[in-house]
Amino acid sequence: MADTVVVEKDMALAHRDFFRLAPKAFPDGNYDLKPAGLVREDGDGRHLEITMGPEGERRIALLSITTTPVTLAFTGYTDDDRTQTLVEFDRAFQKGGG
Repeated sequence: MADTVVVEKDMALAHRDFFRLAPKAFPDGNYDLKPAGLVREDGDGRHLEITMGPEGERRIALLSITTTPVTLAFTGYTDDDRTQTLVEFDRAFQKGGG
């Protein structure tokens, strides 16, 4: 089996937001939702498992932000493929203002 590379993130995200935005991160629909995340496999032997930890809260003065630790476990991905997937993942969950 190919090596697995694990990337951990602390995201300003509630679980419901993850599930709502997952189609934006993976518009081809090639994933299976799980209670705590999703699993994505393709015909090239690549496997991505995304797991969310428990929701928490970060407070800055009167501002409260929901946070969730997220683990992405990449198996069978080249460095370039993993980097590209992370860029697309981050873009899908990016919050902006204006």
